[in-house]
Amino acid sequence: MTNSAPSPIEALKDTGPLAPPTSRARDVWDQFRKHKGALFGLGFLIFITLVVLIGPYLWTVDPQKLDIRSKNMRPIYTAIWDSTANVGWNKPLGSDQLGRDNLAQMIAGGRASMAVGWAAMILSLVIGTAIGVLAGFYRRIDGLLMRTTDLFLALPILPLLLLAVTLFRQPLRNLAGPEGGMFILIVTIIAITSWMPTARIVRGDVLAIKEREFVLAARSIGSQDGKIIRRHLLPNVLSPIMVSAALGLATAIITESALSFLGVGFPSDFPTWGKMLADAVVRMEEYPERVLLPGFAISLTVLSVNYIGDGLRDALDPRVRGR
Repeated sequence: MTNSAPSPIEALKDTGPLAPPTSRARDVWDQFRKHKGALFGLGFLIFITLVVLIGPYLWTVDPQKLDIRSKNMRPIYTAIWDSTANVGWNKPLGSDQLGRDNLAQMIAGGRASMAVGWAAMILSLVIGTAIGVLAGFYRRIDGLLMRTTDLFLALPILPLLLLAVTLFRQPLRNLAGPEGGMFILIVTIIAITSWMPTARIVRGDVLAIKEREFVLAARSIGSQDGKIIRRHLLPNVLSPIMVSAALGLATAIITESALSFLGVGFPSDFPTWGKMLADAVVRMEEYPERVLLPGFAISLTVLSVNYIGDGLRDALDPRVRGR
């Protein structure tokens, strides 16, 4: 009876060409697309971004135009179950109590909310990453920077936002106009009050990475601190920064909507999703769709960004990818 097991020499022989190694980006994408919620979030975020960017060129109605003759029109889909509804076919999502087109307001409001969210997120990432890298790399200023971070974490965010808007709204309006001044103020306030989680996460990673062999080798050959930070530390803390970016975008959108809802954001005639919610609350029982439209837009956008953050966290973790 012959032994069918291969000999050790035969087992070591190549049986065919090896598969080419995959790139890290391909590994990240393969893991990311396994997260169904993250794929939904990415698709919806791309969709809503395209709508607010391209929408004004396709639907050219002025969102601030008053048309009292066409006020309080219902969306066209309400005609399905209510044949007596005051439906304006030239206003697919209806109009508000001043006759302003709801579709045009949704598009313009989404552009304002997304612009504030992206700008505040980028600014908070820059501040948080800079403070986190400096605190983790330079021990002598670590205590000062982290105590400052703890101080900002202990501050009540919403009262601080309201106080800052009250103090600086008028000077910035005089400097950059009503919309431009409020945009600068809201972005700055949100960024200043939301950089702390990024700083703590980046600091923890930098503390671990700076003791690795490749960083010690760079020090041994006389590399400057700035070069070590740019070439060795920042690329290795990119993963938590990307996750913080996704979560920071959701936080910025929610904060801007809350400020607009409270009436301390953009001017009253400037449409945002939060301002549409505030205007719709008074007539919520008569026209519930006015609350649902901006409410769903805010909820789905924030939910999609949170799902993207979860997917990035899993995809950027080598342990989850099976390495």
